[in-house]
Amino acid sequence: MPDIQVLFTRYRTYFFYLLALFVLGWGFTSHKTIFAGLILGTCASFFNIWILYRKTWQLSEAVKNGKTLYSLGSLSRLASAALVILIAIRFPDYFHIFSSIIGLLVVYFIILLDFLITGINEGRQQEKR
Repeated sequence: MPDIQVLFTRYRTYFFYLLALFVLGWGFTSHKTIFAGLILGTCASFFNIWILYRKTWQLSEAVKNGKTLYSLGSLSRLASAALVILIAIRFPDYFHIFSSIIGLLVVYFIILLDFLITGINEGRQQEKR
């Protein structure tokens, strides 16, 4: 299993490339609300994966030291998703609600993309052996 820090570094890279594409879409197209919603949801999605990374790291340190950790930050991640939806509902002229929801789901697409890329690369390495 890959180290959690290596995974988070790859995920962060994917997030920043995707956010750059969304910002370019926001800046150069007429669909400002859609791309603003994608940006808002993706930022919250990145915040959620960062919280999960940090809590997982704290859990591994607690296990090493024989301590316990009582939460993995589920409430914080749920609250950030709810905040994104509330912002999109409150300001429909600036943020598209469905694109904000899609932005919240970006983390799952990134995890799937990373799984596929690493699986293909590992398959190629095994064929060479």
